[in-house]
Amino acid sequence: MSSAATDRKRQRVAAHLRERAAEEPVYVKSKFLAEEIDLSAREIGSVLGQLADRSSELAIEKWSYTNATTWRVERR
Repeated sequence: MSSAATDRKRQRVAAHLRERAAEEPVYVKSKFLAEEIDLSAREIGSVLGQLADRSSELAIEKWSYTNATTWRVERR
């Protein structure tokens, strides 16, 4: 996958999460987030891992795993 395609996915996911976590932290499952923004759960997991390490606007952490990874997301 090209770097430009990865950057676009990362931007889409980050924009979606900034909106959802505007007022308070949210908990999202990769598989449901994937359905919301038309990516695979695997792509979501990869992008969220990257955002967790790189985003200055969002604090993202793996919260739990039960049938799918749950992520805790809040705005910084």
